[in-house]
Amino acid sequence: MTDRDERPVAGNDPAPTPFAPAAPGEVTVYRDASLIDGTGAPVRRGMAVVTDGPMIKAVLPDAELSSSDLDGAEVVDVAGAFLLPGLIDTHQHLSTPPNREWAEEMMRRQLYGGVTAIREMAGDLRQMADLERAALIGEIPGPDVHNAALMAGPSFFDDPRTWQVTRGTTPGTAPWMQAIDEDTDLTLAVARAKGTGAVAVKVYADLDGPTIARITAEAHRQGMRVWAHASVFPALPGDVVAAGVDVVSHVHMLAYQLAGVRPATYRGQRAHLAEVYERFLDAPVDAIDALLGDMRRRGTILDATASVVARIPLSPPGAAGMAQDVLRRLIDRARHVGVEICAGTDYETPPGDPYPSLHDELDHLVHAMGLPPREAVRAATLAGAAALGQRATTGSVEAGKLANLLVVAADPYEDIGHLRHIVTTVKRGRRHDRADYERADYERADHDRADHDRARAAGVEEGAPA
Repeated sequence: MTDRDERPVAGNDPAPTPFAPAAPGEVTVYRDASLIDGTGAPVRRGMAVVTDGPMIKAVLPDAELSSSDLDGAEVVDVAGAFLLPGLIDTHQHLSTPPNREWAEEMMRRQLYGGVTAIREMAGDLRQMADLERAALIGEIPGPDVHNAALMAGPSFFDDPRTWQVTRGTTPGTAPWMQAIDEDTDLTLAVARAKGTGAVAVKVYADLDGPTIARITAEAHRQGMRVWAHASVFPALPGDVVAAGVDVVSHVHMLAYQLAGVRPATYRGQRAHLAEVYERFLDAPVDAIDALLGDMRRRGTILDATASVVARIPLSPPGAAGMAQDVLRRLIDRARHVGVEICAGTDYETPPGDPYPSLHDELDHLVHAMGLPPREAVRAATLAGAAALGQRATTGSVEAGKLANLLVVAADPYEDIGHLRHIVTTVKRGRRHDRADYERADYERADHDRADHDRARAAGVEEGAPA
């Protein structure tokens, strides 16, 4: 026995990992697939994808498979089905407020709903760091999690959400939720954020353009991404983009660039929103193109979050009536100019819904915002990987990338709703069959009904003497 074989000093065994990534040497061949590779290219029929452990080993025509490709491999026939990259939701808040049981259930639904990676756009990173670890090694089923630590001006930290995610400490002082002013040591602030396990800084509110630029420069120096709201107030979209951030969220905020209105704080924006929308719609259709052109040149990605605006009515009421026209025009112009658009949600559907919110966002992008299904698929795959800063490792079906795959029964290029026809999700080479999820939910519901019936019967019996 070597030291490696001995039990840990504490005497306990590690937690089981039933959802662990496939091990190197575990080879699977997905045969006769109709391949959608995530790049926006047309469907390729009769393709094979070979995975080895957590990685894609080869992508080739099925007819070119050799005996060495098949020797010792598990063969999965996906004839008639469509194979594409696992989906990526670029805007989630699973830890605002922290609720471990709910978050685990949402992550389980996301994975079995085709989502293999998410951006957690700030929250209680004490909880999310452990959920990230648990999903990565397979203690629980869930997507890979890429966490952001939040930075904002001091005036933002009376927001109740900041209290919820910093319980036990003080909002604005926690490493994952920091107040920034002219006296902040940004080298230390970014290092503290990085120490939480975050891969990015989220620039949220109540900061000016020069401060955002300093945060961005220091975060990039320390190897972190910078994800920001499209308007941070008093910083407007042009200030945020010029600061060099990697991704901007919430497409409707871009309308502030043309409004001639600069709210002093993030909270003050809604009072002006109807006026902002009206001025934007009255402007020439290409008036926003200069800003979008700067985004394209810099490689700034647009996290549109289009459907959340429809779900959460904006105040004042007049703004809500114009919102869809504003978002549609902004997305049209972003596409026209060549800005990369990724698919983020900023919400989750209720627990009883069988699919995660990303499917609703994709439906909305296609049916309300006019994206062709092919572009919507790219937004949720390769563009999402670019937003994560992980384009080299995921987001498309290519040899050398992670074996994060989705098999659906019908062509999502014909109907984006076909992404709900899930056969299996593959995360890091491990299959998660949709039938297992639905069977478990059925058994759970049956168990809950039985518990309810027993409790009801016990209550009747206890109450009978009275």
